[in-house]
Amino acid sequence: MPVQCVLTPEMTEGPYYLTGEPERRDVTEGKAGTPLRLQLTVADASKCLPIPGAVVEIWHADAQGAYSGFGAGASNHTFLRGSQVTDANGVATFDTIYPGWYQGRATHIHVEVTINGVSRKVTQMAFPETVNNTVHTSGVYSSRGNNPMSNSSDGIFSDSLSSEIVTPTGDPNSGYAATFQVGI
Repeated sequence: MPVQCVLTPEMTEGPYYLTGEPERRDVTEGKAGTPLRLQLTVADASKCLPIPGAVVEIWHADAQGAYSGFGAGASNHTFLRGSQVTDANGVATFDTIYPGWYQGRATHIHVEVTINGVSRKVTQMAFPETVNNTVHTSGVYSSRGNNPMSNSSDGIFSDSLSSEIVTPTGDPNSGYAATFQVGI
């Protein structure tokens, strides 16, 4: 993915952040769901250059809308959480599942970038309603159905959705791939 000179909006960290995400590419820990490969590029938006050596953390809900580390008996769970160090091209790749949803929020994935131990950007990725609806009415997601909260109704995305939406390629049977640039 070519680096663009675009600053990514700052978003709320949200209530489900935990420190010390394990460094790993595959964050699924056996959680069922539609496979999703995320390729995140960290870039210096003022110079249009990739940033190698940045730590990228992601975390998101499972197919049933639950976050690891929260809820009864879940404090030692780390599913769908992880970190990667960006390579020479500023890229960190994660193998995960398509995110589920929980009441009051559009379908999303949280992202934080730190450089030399300092948080430089906290943001979130949104997904197109058409893809959400296709995924959320199939497989392990179908018991919950479509997310009643649309991207445009979600107050977190209301002012900057076009900068945070990803366009995954693929399908619910074979999985999806998505790219996202975090411009700092």
